[in-house]
Amino acid sequence: MKKLILVTAILFGSMTMAQELNLTNDYELIENKVIEWRRDIHQNPELSNREFKTAEKIAAHLKSLGMEVQTGVAHTGVVGVLKGKQPGKVVALRADIDALPVTERNDLEFRSKVTSEFLGEKVGVMHACGHDTHTAILMGVAEVLSKNKDKIKGTVKFIFQPAEEGPPPGEEGGALLMVKEGVLKNPDVDAIFGLHINSQTPVGVIRYKSGGTMAAAQRFVITVKGKQSHGSQPWSGVDPILISAKIIDGLQTIISRESELTKEAAVITVGKITSGVRFNIIPESAEMIGTIRTLDYDMQEMISQRMKEMVPTIAKAYGGDASVEITATTAITYNDPELVDQMLPTMRRVAGQENIQTQNAVTGAEDFSYFQEKVPGFYFFLGGMTPGNTESFPHHTPDFKIDDSGLLLGVETLTEMSLDFLNR
Repeated sequence: MKKLILVTAILFGSMTMAQELNLTNDYELIENKVIEWRRDIHQNPELSNREFKTAEKIAAHLKSLGMEVQTGVAHTGVVGVLKGKQPGKVVALRADIDALPVTERNDLEFRSKVTSEFLGEKVGVMHACGHDTHTAILMGVAEVLSKNKDKIKGTVKFIFQPAEEGPPPGEEGGALLMVKEGVLKNPDVDAIFGLHINSQTPVGVIRYKSGGTMAAAQRFVITVKGKQSHGSQPWSGVDPILISAKIIDGLQTIISRESELTKEAAVITVGKITSGVRFNIIPESAEMIGTIRTLDYDMQEMISQRMKEMVPTIAKAYGGDASVEITATTAITYNDPELVDQMLPTMRRVAGQENIQTQNAVTGAEDFSYFQEKVPGFYFFLGGMTPGNTESFPHHTPDFKIDDSGLLLGVETLTEMSLDFLNR
């Protein structure tokens, strides 16, 4: 009972550092800057591992705040270190900075008209997942905390990460390479926070899940070999397109008949199939590329094993050969339960009790998970949909939009979580 009284007194009987500082004026001054940064970055998107101008903009801002700044981290990443006046723990804050090969189709005045090359094709480039908002929010947090560094006990490390959407084939990148290069060291990070804007969550609302919150992702490539023949004489060849169709059908039975879906969700998706050059030729080979999403590592192992068994067996049954190569792209995004419990009072104070909502795990993936494998982390979702809007567009689509009025809550939440973590 005495312990409970003591904890209650600590939590409710004294003000947190964020409350003592009263940052209301700082937040009011930063909002327009954050919106301006976001719109500029949105108009000038860059693909993974090619975020050169974005990195320059970030680095210039951090240097103007008097931070120690490191550039060229994991190719184009930027890291800023803000040291408080007093020694203490180290908290890291992360934003991803890359865009997607998507041609923007909405009516925004600041929509992207940028084009580039992706996998040998000319493509439009768009911040179709909201990374522009993440970057601008973290730049805003950096400015607010820099103004108050004399009151900070400890250190804040700002991590602007490239290639969250995955590095180009044949290249390393993203959070995995940042960790490999030691981004969580010197100074050693005690905890890391990150957020993701969501186009289908109303502005003002924050959603989270303790424990496993986003899926591990794997990329697979299936190569099918048949025998080329004239399209009018299929009996003289082995059709790799037919075999591919049978393989796709078979893979779905791993999910629908072999995966314990009451335990956790799992997905196998073939996203690309390439084969043939002409309507009347049965081609010699086919290639399929896709993704596996899992929220449980035992299920991940089972699915991978069954795919390796099933793919060549199906191909052999139809007279062909096939192989499958599976590589990891992200781990499970796992929110440390103890850290979540510690930070919920801060989030509720900032956003309001009614606006902090729990959610189910999602099969989307995040390489923020690689940071969480090394240190406790908390990753949450920030509302970006105009309240009362009857139409919202999913991420990774040409019509994707975010309401700028939701950005300030992101700044406030990350700022005050950092202060409360360091100073409690």
